[in-house]
Amino acid sequence: MLEEFLAEDPNDSFSRYALALEMEKAGEEPAAIAGLEKVIALDPKYVAAYYHLGRLLVKNGRAEQARSVYTQGLTVSAEAGDQRTHSEIQDAIDSL
Repeated sequence: MLEEFLAEDPNDSFSRYALALEMEKAGEEPAAIAGLEKVIALDPKYVAAYYHLGRLLVKNGRAEQARSVYTQGLTVSAEAGDQRTHSEIQDAIDSL
């Protein structure tokens, strides 16, 4: 269903984000990473994508890339006033 939504509107950030999380659940982590990267490329203010992308990068042995994504996410979450995601991202950085 999410793929149908994206076929209708390829710039739908929520559907793309949700599809990436579903790909992760299905064990398709490289596709999930690519999907979250696409969300950020199309909608750099989609705060939640930074946390989940960073988490997947860490899980796949790409900690330095994750640190970069998390750092960008800190800036975006602060600009958006999203304190919850900002704290989650900061905690993730602290645990690297």
